[in-house]
Parts: sequence; C-alpha cells; structure tokens
Amino acid sequence: MKSHQLVYQILARENDYVSGEKIGEELNLSRTSIWKAIQRLQQEGLEVDSIKNRGYKLTQGDLILPELIQENTNLTIRYKPETKSTQTDAKEGIEAGNKGNTLYLSTCQTAGRGRFQRPYYSPSQGGIYMSLHIQPNLPYEKLPSYTLLVAAAVCKAIKNLTMIEVDIKWVNDIYFKNKKIAGILTEVMTSVETGLVTDVIIGLGINFSIADFPDNLKEKAGSLFMAPAPISRNDLISEIWNCFYNTDSDELLYIYKERSIVLGKEVTFQLDGKFKKGLAKEISESGQLQVELEDKHTIWLNSGEISLTSW
Repeated sequence: MKSHQLVYQILARENDYVSGEKIGEELNLSRTSIWKAIQRLQQEGLEVDSIKNRGYKLTQGDLILPELIQENTNLTIRYKPETKSTQTDAKEGIEAGNKGNTLYLSTCQTAGRGRFQRPYYSPSQGGIYMSLHIQPNLPYEKLPSYTLLVAAAVCKAIKNLTMIEVDIKWVNDIYFKNKKIAGILTEVMTSVETGLVTDVIIGLGINFSIADFPDNLKEKAGSLFMAPAPISRNDLISEIWNCFYNTDSDELLYIYKERSIVLGKEVTFQLDGKFKKGLAKEISESGQLQVELEDKHTIWLNSGEISLTSW
C-alpha cells in the first residue's frame, strides 16, 4: 500500500489524536512523509484535524482500499478513483478477456446510469459505485434473479455491520427512512452460438454518507449515514459480496420479501399504456411481482415502474 493509505489505516482505527512520532515509528516514515500523506488524504476529501503536540485525528470520511477488499472477499478488484461508469468498465474488461468474479470499483462516476438510462447521481465523495462481473454460463430461464439476491445481500450486510434495517422497493431500489439510498442495475450477455448467458454485470450504487443532493433529488434521495459513519466503505463493500456469495439463495429471497415495502401494499403501474391499480401479493424466485387487480384477477409483472399509493 502507499504511504497515505497506511497512514489512513492508523488514523481510522484510533478514536483520539495520534502523534506524528507514533505514526512514523510504526510505519518507518519521516515526519515529512507523514505530512505529505496527510495532505494527500485531505485532497481525497477526508477531514483530518491537526493539533500541535497532540498529532492528527480523522474526523470525517474514509478511503477506499482495493487491496483490503480483495483480501477480504477473494474477488479480483479493479479500482479507479474516478470513472465514466463502472458498468462501462466491466464491459470493457469483458472485451479485454477478464475473467468473472471481478469487481469494478470507483468513488466517483462522471456518467453513471440507472435503469432506463436515467442519470445516476454519483458525487466525488460519500458514495460507493461498483459492478460485479460473473460468468454463469446458464440458459436464461435457469438464471438466478441476481437483482433480488444482491438487494437482499445489501440488507443483510448493513444489518450485520450496524443493526440498521433497510427496505427494498421492487425490483431494484434500497430505501432507508422512506428515501432511496441505493440502486441495482443488472445486465446480461448471451452467446449467439450456444444461447447461454455467458456474462452478467451487476451494478450497485450506494449513497453511503452523502450530505447534500441536487434540488431535484432532495425529496427522493437519502444516505445511509450522516457523517461520521460508524463503519467504512471498505467494511460495507466486503460484507455485501461475502453475503452474496456465502448466503443460501433461499435465505436471500426470504430477506428480500421480509424487507419489501411493496408486498401487501396497494400499487399503481402502467400496463399496455394504461395505469392500473392493485394489491401486491407475492414475489417469485425469478423476480416477478404478483398483483391482484381491483376485479380480483391476478397478473405477474416482470419489470417496470410501480409507485406505492400508500406507504
């Protein structure tokens, strides 16, 4: 790791000020090197307080440490501090021949997109933006509902680390205190020769500790934490993918239904160009939503926009 990453790890584990002398002894760095490392951390957006004769204290922010995440997850991590889109990075990685179980990770996206190609707000500080590439090589009809599984893994990871309960809006949004804090975008690639789904890219954006949002998002978007956060982004990233890989799919589906804010609620949706209303009754293993219409007929929705008429 680089000097500023090593200095960050020391500051992150301490609750009080740490002297430059103590940091220097532990890392075998000169005071000048430590000072430069502190400057680098501040340039990265972290807030580090400094008091003469007491040392340094991390007061806000954290630093993404790709090597630590790779060690904790056994995934191959490909990290860019800033990127156009981690989904694009993953697609370029597939074209370059990169294998599955690779996580493309960034702290800032300049052209992030959600479902229906909507812009995805990705500021330079406080967010997590990542895309997991996996290679299932399965027929489409046998493909697990990765969107559901990842959404449940996010819920489980957050609860494991913080005891905070977050909710899921069908099909791909994570909510906290009635505001969206995360979204999932899953894309698949199929072989023309075999008809098998060869590659899947699961994109995940999380508002980890974002203090402010544009005016058009303030009423809709929220953040998991307000500063200071009790855990780091490294902790959450690692826990999400460990939950995804190491939790039985039946358990994840159960969590998805348990944390659903749609099931049992009246929903409105658009079908064949007309707005309809009904009661959300069930979510299938493949991610379909069963809705009982006002005339008591039931239909299954594959995807699309729904909005709750009551919370």
